[in-house]
Amino acid sequence: MTLPELVQGELGDESPVARVHLGGDDELFVTPTRTLVYRAEGLLSDESVEEYPHDAERVAVSESRRKATFSLEYGLDGDRSFSVPRGKLDDVLHPVLAGVLSAAGITEPGETVERTFRFSELTLVVTSARLVKHVGAAVWDADYEEFHYDDVTDLDFEEGSVATSVVLTANGRQERFKAPSDRARDVRETLTDALVTHYDVDSLEEFRALAAAAEGDDEADESVDRTDFGSGPDPLSAEPAEVDAAGDRVEDPSARDGERADDSPAATASAGGDAGGDAVGDAGGTAAATEVRPDPDAATDRGGDAATEGDSFGDTGFEPAEPTDDVAEEVALLRETVERQAEQLERHTELIEQLIEELRRGR
Repeated sequence: MTLPELVQGELGDESPVARVHLGGDDELFVTPTRTLVYRAEGLLSDESVEEYPHDAERVAVSESRRKATFSLEYGLDGDRSFSVPRGKLDDVLHPVLAGVLSAAGITEPGETVERTFRFSELTLVVTSARLVKHVGAAVWDADYEEFHYDDVTDLDFEEGSVATSVVLTANGRQERFKAPSDRARDVRETLTDALVTHYDVDSLEEFRALAAAAEGDDEADESVDRTDFGSGPDPLSAEPAEVDAAGDRVEDPSARDGERADDSPAATASAGGDAGGDAVGDAGGTAAATEVRPDPDAATDRGGDAATEGDSFGDTGFEPAEPTDDVAEEVALLRETVERQAEQLERHTELIEQLIEELRRGR
């Protein structure tokens, strides 16, 4: 397929490694260093080509009902963005993100990007040599993680009703992330194929056996170099029997207290206990005699006053207004009219957006 003359002039000595049809005559071309967006001549614009270098520090994607917008941030050079039809999002994201990873030095020359998966705020890029993982609102930035297949010792999948957990063991620790059930099979097959191809085995079971054998050899080598420094001194020199004997010799403090019981202030104070008790008894009797008892008649009077106050609204001659059938019918009719008008406005909005989208050819 021939290239538009305007695109040929912009490419120069480069050749496109990916080409995505955007609708109408609009197309997107990806080279190793940049992305070119070609807009054919239409009712709203003239023929044009926009260039977006791959040396971006951050790549973000936002979606609307009909469009997907790519935003590339270049630090001090500012941000640049372009839009494509929403149905072309995955087709465009894969080559653009592969170019950005290559320009950032994450992927090496000759390393191919097999698949790109985007699940809400999780992005997975499966290459022929590593797995790149990014969590966040952006598709990619400096907060990414990578797991080289040389460091992977196991790969497992735990299926669930809503999502499937991918369990990747690398560098002696497990890394877990979830993929929706409807995309779990694609993730499983893509990641498994890339891993077994890297190790040149036929299945995941052969890879596990190979990894286990390699791990056993490493442990054997470490055991040869291991030096025994002995068990070392005991942390405590006392024997358990000695500790128990020492505990039996603890003097009972109650015996000493008994010897001085007669001389304590409490014993002295007890001498006047009888006289004080009589005085307290008299005071208590006087207090009991002066106890105040509630008047039941007073409570009855207060209750009657409260009842009178509660019924005072009825004495005024006014009664709460109740909605009539005519008012209810009018309200229902108004509600139906508003809902019908809202549906018409929404339909008109959709038609206008569809017309603009068709005229702009996904721009």
